[in-house]
Amino acid sequence: MLGGERQRFNPGVLGQTAEPKTFNLYNASVDVRYNLDLAGGNRRALEALAARVDYRRYELEAARLSLAGNIATAAITRARLAAQIEATATILHTQEEQVQIARERVRLGQAAPDEVLALQTQAEQTRAELPVLRKQMQQTEHLLAVLAGRAPGAGGIPEFTLADFTLPTELPLIVPSKLVRRRPDIQASEALLHAANADYGVAVAKLYPQINLSASLGSQALTTGALFGPGSAIWNLVGQLTQPLFNPGLPAEKRAALAAFDAAAANYQGVVLEALRNVADALRAVENDAQTLAALTAANEAAEGSLRSVEWQYQLGTASYAQLLIAQQQAQQTRLGLAAAQAQRLNDSVALYQAVGAGSDDATVGSLR
Repeated sequence: MLGGERQRFNPGVLGQTAEPKTFNLYNASVDVRYNLDLAGGNRRALEALAARVDYRRYELEAARLSLAGNIATAAITRARLAAQIEATATILHTQEEQVQIARERVRLGQAAPDEVLALQTQAEQTRAELPVLRKQMQQTEHLLAVLAGRAPGAGGIPEFTLADFTLPTELPLIVPSKLVRRRPDIQASEALLHAANADYGVAVAKLYPQINLSASLGSQALTTGALFGPGSAIWNLVGQLTQPLFNPGLPAEKRAALAAFDAAAANYQGVVLEALRNVADALRAVENDAQTLAALTAANEAAEGSLRSVEWQYQLGTASYAQLLIAQQQAQQTRLGLAAAQAQRLNDSVALYQAVGAGSDDATVGSLR
């Protein structure tokens, strides 16, 4: 520290008769202060700040994981809707052909008009399903664009199909709790619990004596030339011990910090239990939806086999074209259910990976596999 000042001194204040004098005073010194953190207050305060930094980092990881899960789910939904639109359009085409055949039969006197009306009702009901599916797919594409950081309708969104996704060959039916602990939300709540514990330590440290040491070394002279000369050196050493004797705010602050710690502990427990519930739901969904997919896959294979049989019979002339159209409709109806089951199975995989926090840690993905 460097300083200079100009003073006027009147000896009369000391009972002297000399004339007042004006002089300059220059000083240069170095001050050092050190707080002995015997109770650990500063250390716990730094610990709390570091824990809050970890909390923000885990919050960012959770946001990234949630974004990845939403993008994957939207892409799978878009693929499912595309498959259902294609199957529904095929069913509508076959139903329209059935209506034409029924009209021709009515013209020839082989069928009643009620048959045409019944078939036409089915066709119009199927036609009404297409705009709903298209609307859902367009909304899904808009969602994908927003999740990708683009304006809806700006283009550039890939046209996903179910064939673009690969189902995991195996998914676990039991997940260790140690693996679930890697979830960003659990780690974030754990960081908050750590910060609350450190804040409590800071509040407790304030109840204990505080020791402060300070020292200064410098020089003082009437002229700048003599500032660093012999005899101008000055020094100062101070030790200070402070102990709050009556401060009702400090015990109240301690109690408040303890209550905040209890709240953080309860929040941590709630987050962990909710995470375990999410994982349990995802595991049961994987198990049950896998059985549904297996059954619908077998049904689709049976429908395809029946369709091939009717096609062969139609070529041989033992089956009518109307029977062929009915077999085609049945096969497409089965494909509708199969597409939904495939998409649900993919969504289950995404939900399970997201439930265990996979993606935020490479080791999590490896353990899940």
